[in-house]
Amino acid sequence: MSDSTPAAPVVLDLWCDLECPDCHRALDDVRALRARYGDRVEIRLRHFPLERHKHAYAAAQAAEEAIEQGRGWPYIEALLARTDDLSGTGEPVLLDVARELGLDVEELDTALIDGRHLLIVDADHAEGKAIGVTGTPTYVIGEERLDGGKSQDGLRERIEEIIDGTPAARGR
Repeated sequence: MSDSTPAAPVVLDLWCDLECPDCHRALDDVRALRARYGDRVEIRLRHFPLERHKHAYAAAQAAEEAIEQGRGWPYIEALLARTDDLSGTGEPVLLDVARELGLDVEELDTALIDGRHLLIVDADHAEGKAIGVTGTPTYVIGEERLDGGKSQDGLRERIEEIIDGTPAARGR
């Protein structure tokens, strides 16, 4: 590889339940990582709806439709900011957030009804289980899995240590 060839970004998978208050708190770390590393780090949302959150599965499907409509992260962040509303009010919150962001609300509602994103959510959940994800948020970077469901203390610093040790983060 020549010096002029940019390195591929470091991939950070964020296993998330969109009804989870801990995932809401993790947003500050995600924003800080984006601000520090920009396009040198690719943060990928991976769905891991927990059984105890009865609207998380629908929220994951709605997020996938928002991604289809080109507003994935804004939708995800807005929804995570309303985890209490989602828990209390339920699925109408999914449509409210879509409306607030100017998404095609009818299409999002149809996607929830026809289940067009079920396979993505199910595949993420199955992969998460296979690699040992048990709670959210869980970060996977390289070969390391960091569980933020127990405590988020020190996780961003550990992620930064891992990223700073990779060629993509050091040399663009």
